[in-house]
Amino acid sequence: MTSGRVNPNFRLEDQGIEGLGNVYYNLMEPALVQEALSRGEGSLGKGGAFLVTTGKCTGRSPKDKHVVKTASVADTIWWENNAEMSAEGFDALYADMVEHMKGRDYFVQDLVGGADPVHAINVRMVTELAWHSLFIRHLLRRPDREDLDDFTSDFTIINCPSFQADPKKHNCRSETVIALNFDRKLILIGGTEYAGENKKSVFTLLNYLLPEKGIMPMHCSANHAKGNPVDTAVFFGLSGTGKTTLSADPDRVLIGDDEHGWASNGTFNFEGGCYAKTINLNPEAEPEIYATTEKFGTVIENMTFDPESFDLNFDDDSLTANMRCAYPLHYISNASESARGGHPKNIIMLTCDAFSVLPPIARLTPAQAMYHFLSGFTSKVAGTERGVTEPEPTFSTCFGAPFMPRRPEVYGNLLREKIAAHGATCWLVNTGWTGGAYGTGSRMPIKATRALLTAALDGSLANAEFRKDPNFGFDVPVAAPGVAEVLLDPRRTWDDKAAYDTQAEKLVQMFSDNFEQYLPYIDEDVKAAAIS
Repeated sequence: MTSGRVNPNFRLEDQGIEGLGNVYYNLMEPALVQEALSRGEGSLGKGGAFLVTTGKCTGRSPKDKHVVKTASVADTIWWENNAEMSAEGFDALYADMVEHMKGRDYFVQDLVGGADPVHAINVRMVTELAWHSLFIRHLLRRPDREDLDDFTSDFTIINCPSFQADPKKHNCRSETVIALNFDRKLILIGGTEYAGENKKSVFTLLNYLLPEKGIMPMHCSANHAKGNPVDTAVFFGLSGTGKTTLSADPDRVLIGDDEHGWASNGTFNFEGGCYAKTINLNPEAEPEIYATTEKFGTVIENMTFDPESFDLNFDDDSLTANMRCAYPLHYISNASESARGGHPKNIIMLTCDAFSVLPPIARLTPAQAMYHFLSGFTSKVAGTERGVTEPEPTFSTCFGAPFMPRRPEVYGNLLREKIAAHGATCWLVNTGWTGGAYGTGSRMPIKATRALLTAALDGSLANAEFRKDPNFGFDVPVAAPGVAEVLLDPRRTWDDKAAYDTQAEKLVQMFSDNFEQYLPYIDEDVKAAAIS
């Protein structure tokens, strides 16, 4: 039995997926919440939010992500960063997954990745869980209902958490698997209920497809000045660095919180919603995001709550520090209706420095920007990936290595070309620790970060007095309105100045060691910006 609106000539049977139970096509939010409740997948929270837990996988499983090595992609995939899977292993995985699916109910959402229709891709998402269908309906872009009548997909993603892969038979690492086959235009996900794998699979697709068209895919949030889309800013950063929080500025228009493209006509969001971390979410500091946690259909992932009142506990990380909420973009009052902006006027690279060495903001030259973009230094925040329980310093090239199927230089050169063509100003912003490393110091005050970003985006910070950072060579403001001067000089925030010097020397060496891998691929001016 099938239900819901769908292209009558594009059902799962037409894609070779047969023998299923009920198939629900393109159900809208109320029906999906009803289905999820009736199947015991979660609980109805305050305001109609849907509360779920994801079992053993409370974060992404990057080591279980594979790309099928076929002739068409063998020379263009960054294999040092993307685990191979044989075509034979994928075929066996697909056959076994489809067999496992027989007799079971499935939910289908026909959606779009990309707010620019010229560069968008159509994606069919097939999920075993009704709440996964609700989640991806929030996170991707929804076609008009009448457009579903002739919708066909460019890629199909099948997510079956109850299926467990066989590493020997399926040429993968464990029972959890995310397998991407460009030739068959299929992505298979099994053995994990963590919903973030769905959206990141689409991001990975676009990260491979768009550079061929001269479009820069970016792991970033974006906003623009009210009434002025030309004044666009993008915020690069890994999970936990503040992309969602800092882009949701009530004085600016939100384009999107996580994934964007930079094309010849400007910036566009890949998604239709937001996926925000909720640990320690504060109604005063982040009122718009906080309010979504009590709105109908918002998916609340891995949060504890009072069993009688259903009040959420934003401070309890007993399930995971990576607790999140997923909601449609229009739940943010200042969100852009078009999800598009101009060419970035300011580029902010966010880092969470657990060493407490980097200043809260620094201005970068174009060569320094490419250096820090390729370095992608940050600290993995607890819970974002399986096994991460406290901040771990890491270098994730392009601020998103797990989602980059091509070599880093492809993205770095695209970024550099676009900075040169459009004259963007680049900033490095540290949202990590101050006054001492993790365990001794404290997190950078969000009020200070917001004040510095406001000054950078309105142009006033460019007129400040700057000093050269002795460790990294970039420009650091000496003073800024609303920010304690001591905060702008990390060394001054440490009680033990000698300990800071030791920590800085250690971090400089880590940067230098990491960057050696890129030296054969970059120009001399970027090499000059590298630390030796």
